[in-house]
Order: sequence, then C-alpha cells, then structure tokens
Amino acid sequence: MNGVPLSTKTLTGGELVVETLAALGVEAVFGVPGGQTLAITDAILDRSDMRFVTARHEGAAACMADAVGRMTGRPGVCIATTGPGATNLLTGVGGAFRDSSPVLVLTCNNRLPDLGRDDAQNADHVAIFQSLVKWAKLVSHPNTIVQIVQEAFLKATTGNPGPVLIDFARDVIEAELDPSMLDAVAPTAAMTALERERSAGDPARVRLAAEQLAAAERPVIWLGNGAKLSGAGEAALQLAEQLDAPVITTFNGMGVVPTTHPNVYGALTRMGTELSSRALAGADLLLAVGNSMNAISTGRWSMQLPERILQVDVDAFTVGRYYGPRTTSVLGDARAVLEQLTAATTGAPGDAAAKRKARLAELAAARADWLERTATTATAQPNTVGPDAIMRVVREAVPDETVAVFDAGNPGVWSYLWPIRAVDTYLKPVGFGNMGFAVPAAVGASTVAPETPIVAFVGDGSLGMSLGELETLAREQTNAVIVVMNDSGYGNIRQEQVVHYGDTRTIGVDFGDVDYAAVARACGVDAVRVTDEQALADAVRAAIAKPGPYVVEVVQDPEINAWTYPLFKSYELED
Repeated sequence: MNGVPLSTKTLTGGELVVETLAALGVEAVFGVPGGQTLAITDAILDRSDMRFVTARHEGAAACMADAVGRMTGRPGVCIATTGPGATNLLTGVGGAFRDSSPVLVLTCNNRLPDLGRDDAQNADHVAIFQSLVKWAKLVSHPNTIVQIVQEAFLKATTGNPGPVLIDFARDVIEAELDPSMLDAVAPTAAMTALERERSAGDPARVRLAAEQLAAAERPVIWLGNGAKLSGAGEAALQLAEQLDAPVITTFNGMGVVPTTHPNVYGALTRMGTELSSRALAGADLLLAVGNSMNAISTGRWSMQLPERILQVDVDAFTVGRYYGPRTTSVLGDARAVLEQLTAATTGAPGDAAAKRKARLAELAAARADWLERTATTATAQPNTVGPDAIMRVVREAVPDETVAVFDAGNPGVWSYLWPIRAVDTYLKPVGFGNMGFAVPAAVGASTVAPETPIVAFVGDGSLGMSLGELETLAREQTNAVIVVMNDSGYGNIRQEQVVHYGDTRTIGVDFGDVDYAAVARACGVDAVRVTDEQALADAVRAAIAKPGPYVVEVVQDPEINAWTYPLFKSYELED
C-alpha cells in the first residue's frame, strides 16, 4: 500500500459505478467491505441519496438485496470482495434466482494482471456464479462501466426477472478517469423510467383458451410467482368472479391476491391445506398463470391435475414444459393475458355457469368450516405455544398492511395459516429454500418501506445462521418485529424424521437451550421470551407500537408436527 488517498482523484472508476447506480434509482447498497471494494464504498460516502448498509455476513447482504427486489420490482444491490466474500453471497443470490427477484450482485476482484495468478483470495467469480444468475460479466476496462451496469439493470428487470453479476477488476474501479466519462451516465435515469411493454397473448390463442374456460364446469385458477411479478392479482380476481371460479396460488404466488377474498382458497404446492387441495380436487380445467408447474408446485409432478390445462406465461421455455400433451399455452404477460381472457369470456353457456356457481357455494361452506377449525388450535404442552397458535395470535396483533417475512422450514410451512389481507405483503424463499433469510430480509424490506410494520418469523435453526444480523437490526434501527419460533432444533427435519423413521430415529436435529431474547438484548435489540399465547399477543402489540426492532422469542411446542397436522391434510374426493 502506498498510502495515496484514492478519494482525492477527480473521477475514479468506483465513483463512475456509484453515479450510474444513483441514476438507476439505487438508494441502498448492502454488503461487507473489503480491500477490493473500497473505490466503490468510498464513493458512496459522497452521496446524500445513497447509503451503505453493513451486513455481518455477505449471505445476509444478498438476502437484504433480494427483499428489496421482491418488494419493489427494482433491483436490490449487494456487494462483496473477492474470493470468500463473493462466495458467501452465493446462497442468498441463489434464493433470488430461483424466485425471480431482481438483484445487482457486485463483486470486486483482484487487479487484471493478477487474475488467475494465485493472488490472495483468487476466485473466478463469473464461473462460480454462472448457474445462479441470469447473466455475469467481468468489467475489464473503465470505458465499459456505465454500459455494463445499465445492461445489468435491464437484464435483471426484464423478461423473467432475476439476479445478475457484475465483477469489477480492482484496477478498473481504482483508475483515474476523464470526468467527461460522466456524460454517459446522463441517459441512465431515462432508461429506468421507460414504461415496460406488457406483451399481450396472440388473439387466436386467447380465443381458444376463452372457449375452453367458458365451457368448463369446474375450472380453477392457479396463480404463480409470474402473476405476482406482473401485478396480475386484480385481473385474476375479475376473471374468477366472472367465471365463479376458485383461485389458489403456489407458495411463490402467495401475496398476489388476498386470502380473505371469497374466491381465494389459499396456497397449494407440494404441501398445502385441506382447503386449497379441495379447490383443485375434481377440477375439469386448470388455468395456470405465471406458474411454471415445476417440482415444488406439483409435488414433484405427483399432484393429480385436470386433463385440460391452460398455461399463461411470459417465458416461452416454461409453457407446456412439463404437461405438454394436455396444455393449451398462451404466451404473454400474466396481467395482460388475464385482461384479454376476461374480455373474451363474457356470456358463458348457462348450464356451465350454473354448475360453477353451485360448486363455488360448496367450497364456500367448506371454507367456513375450515376457518372455524383454524380458530381452535392444537393443544400445546405446558409453557409452550403451538406453531398454529403463533400464526393466529400474531396475525390478530398486527395491522392488515403488515409485511410478513417467513424463513424457510417450519415458519414457511405454518404460514399457510397466515391470512393475507393486503396484496404484496408476503415474503419467503421458496425455490432455493435458503435458511437464514427472514432477519436480513426484514432489514432490506425496512429500507424501502420504513413506515410499514414488518413482522419476520424465523426458526431457531435459521436464526443460528443469521444471528449476527441482530446487531444489524439494532444499528439500522430496523422497523421490524422478529418472532423467533424456538423449538430447540431443526424442527421441520426432526418432524420429517419422526414421520418416516419413528420417534427414536432422529439425528442431527437437536440443540441445547438458548435464550435468544437475552442474545438479542446483548446485541442492542429490545426482546422478550414468552411461553403462552396471552404473553405473545401482549408482546407483539407492544413491539408493533414501538419504533425500532424488537425480538419476541416464543418457546414453541416441538411435538405439533406440520407433516401430520390435520388442516394440512390433502382433501380426497369421495368415490
């Protein structure tokens, strides 16, 4: 090191990167700084409209950026140094990739002459990330900085969204540049303001699909993540009301429509509820919208689906991929095609319409019965709270517009019982199922919605993987309530072992007793440990009313098993 202060240069490559990010509307960069990142992180210091949020682990920074992408549809940004810094990002980036969340992943590598020459922390970031991003590019010359950042933004946000990687050589971002290179940044803001065209479906394909919908006696609409990304919830509900059709979602589609709407019957994937599986049972036509029909959605393609499937998707590779022989496909934007179908299906045959109304009435009665049973939670052991009760009590204690963030494992499974009363208020890692998501995601969500209540559900297993971010919550004064569902182990896997191998055949799933409320307080976060429903309700109400973060640790009954819970049992048609 020669001690020359890089920030005194007229324009550095790092400053050009930050200027371009600012023109793209980036307000926060999440990460862990390292020697190679300094030209970029130093440049952030000079901007009042952008801040650096320090994570305690790069994987958490990726989850923070992922949450921004899920909340806004605009790329969240994370940054890491070369080698282990970059590889620590991978799991969080994989979660964004599998769930189509736009993220700009910035890694900073060694100097160009030293790449691949056994320098410290040497790693080929482009090769490492290739399978978990939409696009990856090494920036090897300052003249390409602006163009590559702009292109990355477009690739992250168009088509099927997702993360992209920009790998900066250190000497490129530390280079002193001609200030005139800033002129290339000017058009960037106009690019982000462009109205994205919503590609309509081919009229002939739409007519064919509309004819099949009109004739169906038991249609069901199954919305996936693509419908959520398109903002197609309202269009889906209009079509459902017109057809008297039930609506279900995939796990990744949760939040696209409120579960309180009379046509909506919850989520169904490889797991689901008695209610959502009942809505699909006996259907004679399935309209799958923005739903890839992949292994996660269909129980590894074991789910009983109708012989006629209409599939709407913006991705030509997806439509008909798994159920081609029985699929009529419409290629196009979910919202645009649903609006076309609504216009094309007016005046359905009376006989089919009457049967649809009768079926919806039967489902409504089943829903009333199911909701009544959800109000009576399973009996928990003394000084514990059941996971079903946790969902009910917390939902009653927080406002309708609260953004709920669920970690992988049992918190996500029990979220089937979480009523969604406002759209776009549900976050969960689905396709990658990456644990350790909820706490950092709450940090990311709070940066874009600082006035919105946030509640994050995390198991003690996932919290162990993100424990350092409790200090981040305190430092950032994140507006979030963290509900720790403490069953002293990897509860979902423990319960699956019990189901498949018996009570005495568990291994690797049990922890010692940890007082996570005490740990949170040591990190500067107000916290309380509760062991009954009333204390839980009181704690959450107090936490929501208080600014800043709060941890509510719930001692959870580990014996109430998600795999055998009666309300999650799949509905079976009677012979």
